[in-house]
Amino acid sequence: VQLQASGGGLVQSGGSLRLSCATSERALQTYHMGWFRQAPGKEREFVAAVSWGGGRTLYADSVKGRFTISKNNTNVIMVYLQMMSLKPEDTAIYYCAAVGANWETTRVKMANNYNYWGQGTQVTVSS
Repeated sequence: VQLQASGGGLVQSGGSLRLSCATSERALQTYHMGWFRQAPGKEREFVAAVSWGGGRTLYADSVKGRFTISKNNTNVIMVYLQMMSLKPEDTAIYYCAAVGANWETTRVKMANNYNYWGQGTQVTVSS
């Protein structure tokens, strides 16, 4: 299973970016999808998650109101993370990931529960 993340880059504080995650693996239509990030010297942390059908979303407090996650279950499954009002502390490598089974808020926040991971895309926010 391949998850291809893209859309990262360098942006000024207050700017916007949209990250994309693509997979052609049909089985992932029934998987919940998440975005995590890891800054230098820090542990990987949860950013946002969306349920398999797109109807439920969950966000870390640090990004709530600024980031929006969405999922399209088309021939190529796409997961987006729209990031607004970016801050320097949002600088990190962002990873998309897929998790199967039940949607439980505690469960989808934990990286160890995810089955498949993309390669990451770098987001750098300058002050």
